[in-house]
Amino acid sequence: MSNRLKLTALALGMTCAAHAMATDLTVISFGGANKAAQEKAFYAPYQSSTGNKIIAGEYNGEMAKVKAMVDTNSVSWNLVEVESPELARGCDEGLFEELDPAQFGKAEDFVPGAIQPCGVGFFVWSTVLAYNADKLKSAPNGWADFWDTKKFPGKRGLRKGAKYTLEFALMADGVAPADVYKVLATKEGQDRSFKKLDEIKSSIQWWEAGAQPPQFLASGDVVMSSAYNGRIAAVQKESNLQVVWTGGIYDFDAWAIPKGAKNQDEAAKFIAYSVQPAQQKTYSENIAYGPANTQAVPLLDKALLKNMPTTPENIKDQVAMDVAFWADFGEQLEQRFNAWAAK
Repeated sequence: MSNRLKLTALALGMTCAAHAMATDLTVISFGGANKAAQEKAFYAPYQSSTGNKIIAGEYNGEMAKVKAMVDTNSVSWNLVEVESPELARGCDEGLFEELDPAQFGKAEDFVPGAIQPCGVGFFVWSTVLAYNADKLKSAPNGWADFWDTKKFPGKRGLRKGAKYTLEFALMADGVAPADVYKVLATKEGQDRSFKKLDEIKSSIQWWEAGAQPPQFLASGDVVMSSAYNGRIAAVQKESNLQVVWTGGIYDFDAWAIPKGAKNQDEAAKFIAYSVQPAQQKTYSENIAYGPANTQAVPLLDKALLKNMPTTPENIKDQVAMDVAFWADFGEQLEQRFNAWAAK
């Protein structure tokens, strides 16, 4: 065999070996504008730099899907995006793999709470009150106005679930943001929240996917809605949708690896890649969610920071999601909420 043929054969062999070693990762997110930002910041550059393929899927946070896969040893997802309470509960219930925090960087470079035993927060977001300024004569100031159907007649949009909805009801009933979880941890507080929800039950239009509130607001189906701040910011250039930061609830979304998933080492490398400052910057440039890695903040344009939930003036009257509360009370309150909503 000539040297040229040998070299050609060697090159072909190396190419085939590289493809053989390439790993497909199925990554599940909440979809919409969030997923689009992930594709630009994480999926596409990761595929280019590693040769691994990202198979992007989406869901609405149904932990029952994760549990069913784990319980039947049929895990087809490599990574799943979860909110903090579900991460904590899933970790306690053995649904997620425990991770070595050392592989993700220095703990001090992250917003406190981002690095957890079974997951890594990769952005900070808020559920806020949103409204269409073109449809209202005056702007609402908080959840008390959301509940005021005389001053602001029409349907209201709320996420279909206990989480966020119960907190908002208490704030509408006069509970200070700082005291919400203290009150909600009592039976009296829980009863008070559901009683407050009774007041507007006939006026509620439930939503489940994050893309729905901006659509409902733009069409006039609702006059106000709870919404993810990034979903509103994503459409503000072509609409007059606005947010009220007071009484918002901020939280992390985190990556977790379902228990028993394949290619766990590669999944952990993807997580580490997604929380590097450069990737965090690109993500926040494409959706108004705050970076979990604080080293990305100086890289961002100051004009973008005004729409971030973590900007000091925006976060000062918000509530931090109480992960421990929802880990302790989540299952019973979600069951009670589902029974209440079905009546």
